[in-house]
Amino acid sequence: MTDVPAFTPVNLLTGFLGSGKTTLLRRLLADPALAGTAVLINEFGEVGLDHHLLDRIDDTMVLLQSGCLCCTIRGELSQAIRDLLGKRERGLVPGFDRIVVESTGLADPFPILSTLKADPVLRHHVRPGNVVTTVDAVNGLGQIERHPESARQAAVADRLVITKTDIADEAAVADLTAGLRRLNPAAPLVDAADDLDVEALIGRDVAATSGPSHSARAWFSETFRSDDPTRAPAGDAHPHGALDRNSHLGRIRSFTVVVDEPIDWTAFGIWLSMLLNRHGERVLRVKGILSIAGEVAPVAIHGVQHLVHTPVHMSGWPSDDRRSRIVFIVDGLDPDLIRRSLAAFNGLAAPARTLQPAGDGG
Repeated sequence: MTDVPAFTPVNLLTGFLGSGKTTLLRRLLADPALAGTAVLINEFGEVGLDHHLLDRIDDTMVLLQSGCLCCTIRGELSQAIRDLLGKRERGLVPGFDRIVVESTGLADPFPILSTLKADPVLRHHVRPGNVVTTVDAVNGLGQIERHPESARQAAVADRLVITKTDIADEAAVADLTAGLRRLNPAAPLVDAADDLDVEALIGRDVAATSGPSHSARAWFSETFRSDDPTRAPAGDAHPHGALDRNSHLGRIRSFTVVVDEPIDWTAFGIWLSMLLNRHGERVLRVKGILSIAGEVAPVAIHGVQHLVHTPVHMSGWPSDDRRSRIVFIVDGLDPDLIRRSLAAFNGLAAPARTLQPAGDGG
């Protein structure tokens, strides 16, 4: 295990009912790379980890053969995390350098993420890691269209894991892939049937991009790469033709705003705060790399609804393109309104431009 980090990353494993979270969690815990991980779940019985149990520490915690610490959540998440951190500090449990929270299938991810910032103790000891969302290749597209929780789980994900591809036909997998790309073009897609790269799933996140340049390049390419053949086509194309705008897949849009001129950091911060204060429930995610006036290196921003993570000062630009690029995933908001308000509020010499809207909803 590595040294305990100053801010312990908390990763969220989410996904709709029956999407394969339990199976994925078992596979992750079996990987030696996750030794030294604390796992918070609702009930042990739901996860079925009995064959992995090694020793019970107390009524809520067991030590797994992998070296991971697994806990039940019987009260508030914030209290469970505080208890974990306190026991680690007192040496009452084995050390851990990351936490993975498995949510219920009907959970909206935002309240879980907001816990980390809202709790006055936690915000000084933990930081958000990655949101990993499982999506069922057989039923996932229909669930996203019918259930807002499923659509939001996919929209805010940092990593999307498609499960049950071994029992789904190729057309269903292709339709789901296209639908997910419209919802969330920035998140890498992972086929659960392939070998899993644990480091890629939960080891790298936006808060690490201030370090080595290769981390910055990886973050940038995952978010803004345009040559990936799995990216959804621009415009209104969709595997099912014209989508009902009342469906959740039809309402959620993803688009990128490009700003040619350097951005005034203070003005941008005020604008983003005002945007999220008014429309935070419908701005599911914002993720960007900014060229700040007077700064040589870029700043990375990352937010989910009303919650904005601490901006990260990157070590350098990952490419020769020094323009600001911001990816928005919104529910029912007009991309042109966001683009125009950003340009007007910051007094930009050249207006911000919206590139290839990937989720116009038909």
